Amino acid sequence: MSSHHVVREKQEPALLVLGMDSFDDEMLGQLLEWSPTVITTQQTAEKLNTYGIKIDWMITSGDDDELQSDIKLMSPGDDNLTDAALKYLIGYEYPAVNIITDKLNLKDYEHFANQIDLVIFHNQHKIYPVNPGFSKWKPAGEIIELLSPVSNLHYAGLEQLKDHQYKTTHDGFFSLHFDEPFVFIAEEI
Repeated sequence: MSSHHVVREKQEPALLVLGMDSFDDEMLGQLLEWSPTVITTQQTAEKLNTYGIKIDWMITSGDDDELQSDIKLMSPGDDNLTDAALKYLIGYEYPAVNIITDKLNLKDYEHFANQIDLVIFHNQHKIYPVNPGFSKWKPAGEIIELLSPVSNLHYAGLEQLKDHQYKTTHDGFFSLHFDEPFVFIAEEI
């Protein structure tokens, strides 16, 4: 007996590829497993095309030759490329997006952190915003970094290694409590 999975549009996180010079091919395959909506830039589109990856949207400010005939073009207007893509996804009610980038500026994502679930893959790290009271199960010895300024931090299941860097003390849940509406954390992948 076989099982069939029906994936509804927008059920899986969209994939925004801004740069992938140091991104692992196996991880890319995992993010593409359920055929997400793929949005990219003109520069990254060529690399995705050589991998045979279907691109749904390309963010471009010019009249560019399309790499695939069915790619839709998105103009950033007055926005930067990241803003344009995230505004599109939020406008079309996507609940989540995975972002692959070579350059990380968390300020580009702060405005969107409470509007869409963000997971940013950068430099062998998985980065995402968490709310006060966040907890997650991790094996012992995993490194967690706080990438945002944080006040009144209380944590459990972690030991501090240095400023903003912690290690899980045991297999099990760790938790973070703080005063900000959210902070970005990073895990090694």
